[in-house]
Amino acid sequence: MKDLEIRDDREAGRLEALTGGEVVGRIEYFVLESPERALVPVHTIVEPAHEGQGIAGSLARELYAIAGREHSPVASLCPYVTRWAERHPDEARPADPDLLTAAKDWLSAHPGRF
Repeated sequence: MKDLEIRDDREAGRLEALTGGEVVGRIEYFVLESPERALVPVHTIVEPAHEGQGIAGSLARELYAIAGREHSPVASLCPYVTRWAERHPDEARPADPDLLTAAKDWLSAHPGRF
């Protein structure tokens, strides 16, 4: 989509896709600090009227780009982002299994977060 804007609302834990000022999709995520800093996507959501337009893929690509700029890995707990990463190994390095375990443990310890 040529008019798609992606905005990182780090404080709210959302990477948002907007078109015409309207949020049409998002990746909900958190920042893991230990055992190392990592971005952890949990859910990818695209509004039904905007499905099939490449929004989820654009969000996943931007999440990995942000992680690259911040020199942080992505430890994906989101099924969509995980599948996207498998299809784009040149853009998305796999996370260390210990980091994925730490991300799952964090999520279990914060049940109301997502």
